[in-house]
Amino acid sequence: MPQKMIELSTRGQGLYEFTDEAAQFVRGAGIDEGLLTVFVRHTSCSLIIQENADPDVRRDLKMFFSRLVPPSSDPAMSWVAHTMEGPDDMPAHIKAALTQVSIGVPVASGRLVLGTWQGLYLFEHRNRPHRREVVLHIST
Repeated sequence: MPQKMIELSTRGQGLYEFTDEAAQFVRGAGIDEGLLTVFVRHTSCSLIIQENADPDVRRDLKMFFSRLVPPSSDPAMSWVAHTMEGPDDMPAHIKAALTQVSIGVPVASGRLVLGTWQGLYLFEHRNRPHRREVVLHIST
């Protein structure tokens, strides 16, 4: 079963699309039907399938999660104990727990079965740049 690790560089909080890399992997695997499993190997970022047409969607999602889980320096987050790695660390873990670290996407006719406006995204929850490892695995 084909498997590949890709590395994504982030520049801080936000959504980073990697649909093209996943689609290229699927095409190169030569598998007609199956399931692509995408897994991120980190605890302070996550994966989502989201609209890839209007950049406002990505901006609004980032803003929503920032309001839902503010930095631990915010008075509303005074209960947070895990602060050694900065005010964005524990909120990043919470955001990752609210989303997902693994996604399954069907493969048919050698292609990802995503909707017209759907894209695969790494959702970075930390403020500073990171190099994130994402595993792509196809099962038949």
